[in-house]
Amino acid sequence: MERKKKLMGRPQLAAGKRTKFINVRFTEGEFREVTALEKELGVSKTELIRMRVLSNAKKAVINARELIKNMDGVGAEMGRIGNNINQLAKHANTLKLKGQLSPQVIQNFNDLFEEYIQIQQSLEAALRKIIRAMAI
Repeated sequence: MERKKKLMGRPQLAAGKRTKFINVRFTEGEFREVTALEKELGVSKTELIRMRVLSNAKKAVINARELIKNMDGVGAEMGRIGNNINQLAKHANTLKLKGQLSPQVIQNFNDLFEEYIQIQQSLEAALRKIIRAMAI
């Protein structure tokens, strides 16, 4: 009778197992910089170095937490601007019904609204560039 070997632990990886090791030395200043990046980005030193070395030069390591915080602020501001535009449009419609709307007010509103749309489009283009740089 043949004894079966007990399987213990997780199964070994068939491919992609990291078996090679590289020893790297840093100056004190370089090490502080790597440690600061590690804390800022929330990844290990090993993963940080692996990302920087193996990624294309065009790809960037971006602090996602900081990016999301800033984008949240930008999104909130764009929402407030949109709210102001709606209030101005409502006021313009009220003036129009009373017959008090001047062509100059219409022109100013249209110019500002066009500028808002251009800013929104450039913001969308910048976001696409950031996403491509992150290689998501």
